[in-house]
Amino acid sequence: MKAIGFKQSLPITEENSFIEFEIEKPTPTGYDLLVKVAANSINPVDFKIRQTAAKDTVLDTPKIIGWDAVGTVEAVGEKTSRFKIGDEVYYAGDITRSGSNAEYQLIDERIVGFKPKSLSIAEAAAIPLTGLTAYEALFDRVRVNPKSDQGKTILILAGAGGVGSIAIQLAKQIGKLTVIATASRPETQQWCKEMGADFVVNHYYLKEELQAIGHTEVNYILDCVDMQAYWVTAAEIIKPQGHIISITGSPKPLNINLLKNKSVTFSMEFMYTRSMYQTDDIDRQHDILNHIAELLDAGTLRHTLNTTLKGLTAENLKEAHRMQESGKTIGKTVIEF
Repeated sequence: MKAIGFKQSLPITEENSFIEFEIEKPTPTGYDLLVKVAANSINPVDFKIRQTAAKDTVLDTPKIIGWDAVGTVEAVGEKTSRFKIGDEVYYAGDITRSGSNAEYQLIDERIVGFKPKSLSIAEAAAIPLTGLTAYEALFDRVRVNPKSDQGKTILILAGAGGVGSIAIQLAKQIGKLTVIATASRPETQQWCKEMGADFVVNHYYLKEELQAIGHTEVNYILDCVDMQAYWVTAAEIIKPQGHIISITGSPKPLNINLLKNKSVTFSMEFMYTRSMYQTDDIDRQHDILNHIAELLDAGTLRHTLNTTLKGLTAENLKEAHRMQESGKTIGKTVIEF
């Protein structure tokens, strides 16, 4: 089967930053499904791993990355029970395993959901990783309760990005929160409004713009861009007994004491935790993906696809990574095979 990978962590402008090659089609065992991949999408985790996985070495075998995917089940392992051959599925993969930049992929059925029926292949491919990340952040980590928390405020840093785009919708439509998103360009501000944000503020003048809309403090902060850069400000604007959650972490230690007097909770969200550590609740991701599919099919949520590239080629992967590395993408970028 055809696959695309890399042997060295090279700048995306280098010819061999991605290479095409042939590899044997794998056979599923245990809980695995063999999926014929039809499309995948590119996320920041893709280029971060490409930049670091083979930084000081040359791999003997090319590393295949890529995790978001949509495809059709072609074969199943002996322990599977949720899917059958021919089912259309979508998933965000497992960071410890071979990725979706290939014609076929093995994936644990416990982290796979049924593809939303109302979405095209490309539209569905835009959802899994960002959908799982936003859903887990809001409802598994912060544990937003639509009944008791309705109307509370959440500030979503980088609202026009992949996670921010779906987090705005989930926070508004399911969490029933008042949503404030950050964006600075006219096109990103408009995108956030289309996703359902009640307010859009410029992150360059964050405290001033929050004051202007009458929300000098917020109940929740979801960091989708750079926790270190926003840490001091976040500690200032979070309400007492509020909750800050980050999907980015920090390259340097954060002064957690800034949260002490307000009794603020700080959490991290990493979508791969369940698959990486084979947690007891690993099949929670199967349930979340199916719930998100139901919400999409009902029209409660909308897809976040913004750019589609055609063809599983090294050049398309390079272009998608170039776009992600620019930090200027809006919504999601998908490669349709």
